[in-house]
Amino acid sequence: MCKRVGSDVALPVFDASDDPGTDFSRLLNRAGVSNPVVSGLRPEDVPHATTCVALRYDGGVVMGGDRRATSGHLISHRSMEKVVQADSHSGVAIAGAAGPAVEMIRLFQVQLEYYEKVQGAALSLEGKANQLSSLVRSNLPGAMQGLGVVPIFAGYDQRRETGRLWDYDVLGGRYEERDHVATGSGSLHAATVMKMGFQAQMGREEAVALVCRSLWEAAEADSATGGPDMVRGIFPIIAAIDADGWDRIDDSELATVFTGIIDTARGSSS
Repeated sequence: MCKRVGSDVALPVFDASDDPGTDFSRLLNRAGVSNPVVSGLRPEDVPHATTCVALRYDGGVVMGGDRRATSGHLISHRSMEKVVQADSHSGVAIAGAAGPAVEMIRLFQVQLEYYEKVQGAALSLEGKANQLSSLVRSNLPGAMQGLGVVPIFAGYDQRRETGRLWDYDVLGGRYEERDHVATGSGSLHAATVMKMGFQAQMGREEAVALVCRSLWEAAEADSATGGPDMVRGIFPIIAAIDADGWDRIDDSELATVFTGIIDTARGSSS
């Protein structure tokens, strides 16, 4: 039923037994109005970021993420940066819809900087994790359309003098992990490698090598995860965070680590 307003504008009217509910896209469809934003958007057409990991070591945390973004079966980007510095002692790794994820991180960075300038001191690490949780929760409408963002947050807690890490679900729930965490389409394979290789009190170099190995194995088993591109010189983004702050690992160091992994793989296959 439609109710005419004025000379040529008709508004749909529904009785109590025919209520379309709170779904706006469903309301548009019931009223016969095309909705190009909702109906024309397919999740497989949107670039998605995949496979990020983080683990604790003796002195801090190491975060890593591959560089590939995919749109369905298409490689849309080969050098996306999924591990980003949040502030001096924390970082965020993203998996999910690339556009909302990038905007979420930018807003998160601004919020942390604003808080520090206004309060004169940085927000606690757990407070930062809570703040990111609210941003993930605010993306719930997008997640319901297949545009979810599932980040990892990690950093060095200057009050406790230790590394800490959290993962999230699409509803904004945050969960602190004890030793290591992985997210994205290749997370099962990456998490298995970290679980098998993790050792208490491991050093920074060992942690970096284990993160590299986990991303390598994820790329071997998951087509949406990109491995190291030795031809183009594109390597995963890997960073260590300790008492001295954020430190992104140089590509030259990563090239050495991945060369060793490749040599080992060649030896085991021969």
